[in-house]
Amino acid sequence: MKKTQYDNNKVSIIGCGRVGMTTAYAILLQGVVNELVLFNRTLDKIKGEELDLEHGMTFLDHAQITATNDYADLAESDVIIYTAGASQKPGETRLDLVEKNVAILQKNLPQIINYAPDAILLFVANPVDILTYKAYLMANWPKGRIFGSGTTLDTSRFRFHLSEFIHVNPHSINAYILGEHGDSSFPAISSASVGGQPLVSFPNFSAEKAMTAYQKTKNAAYKIIEAKGSTYYGIASVTTRLVEAILRDEKTIFPVSVPLHHYYEQNGVALSVPCVVGRGGVEEIIEIKLSWEEKQKLEKSVETLKSYL
Repeated sequence: MKKTQYDNNKVSIIGCGRVGMTTAYAILLQGVVNELVLFNRTLDKIKGEELDLEHGMTFLDHAQITATNDYADLAESDVIIYTAGASQKPGETRLDLVEKNVAILQKNLPQIINYAPDAILLFVANPVDILTYKAYLMANWPKGRIFGSGTTLDTSRFRFHLSEFIHVNPHSINAYILGEHGDSSFPAISSASVGGQPLVSFPNFSAEKAMTAYQKTKNAAYKIIEAKGSTYYGIASVTTRLVEAILRDEKTIFPVSVPLHHYYEQNGVALSVPCVVGRGGVEEIIEIKLSWEEKQKLEKSVETLKSYL
């Protein structure tokens, strides 16, 4: 029988620090891959990670795990998760990482293009919007094959904090954080809903509570980094969920970072808007209704990111 793209389910992770390895573990727990490649510059360390993961395979769905520093092992990857680069330190913003992490990308991306030209490339490393757009320009791949995790984590945080106020499970809240994965992000309140009812008319809702939930969301990474050095559980959960949506061709909508093409007249930058994610990566971009104020915030986010491009 001829092998199809659905038979492989090979995922490679480039950069196996805390985010990369927590993601690797989460992916194995979900049982969605047949082959998992751990790519890292330091081979001895990553060999130890490989062995540690293999010792748990008795209790998990089988997957071949390969630790490597050879780009050739990325060949035939269905999805490549890019987490390589310097991490955010206490007092730094994500945009402070631009120079260091763009330089690392410029070294890695030609090898990715060479060995895995048909992969979906999912960016997690920060600043995710800048790296996504730089890679999009450098790779010249079809639209949708390169995207970033963007504000999917911010959205999850926002829904959690909203749930504390309105006393509804976060799964039942449909509200997005859009724009930059960073300080110029904004909540799309005008289109938010709970159980089909507009969020703004839901019991216990107020604009003040929504902004409190957003401020908690916006400051979350700084608070976590100050407390324990870095964030990794939340983003690993997000990344695993995105990989699932790709490999299972779910056509699920997430707010991910994509290059904009006339999205509310905005171009020349990547940031987060709602997108349909499936086997082809980002398969459709959804132009949701935004208020005049939200359009202004989107424009500000675009301008902020363009100043670093």
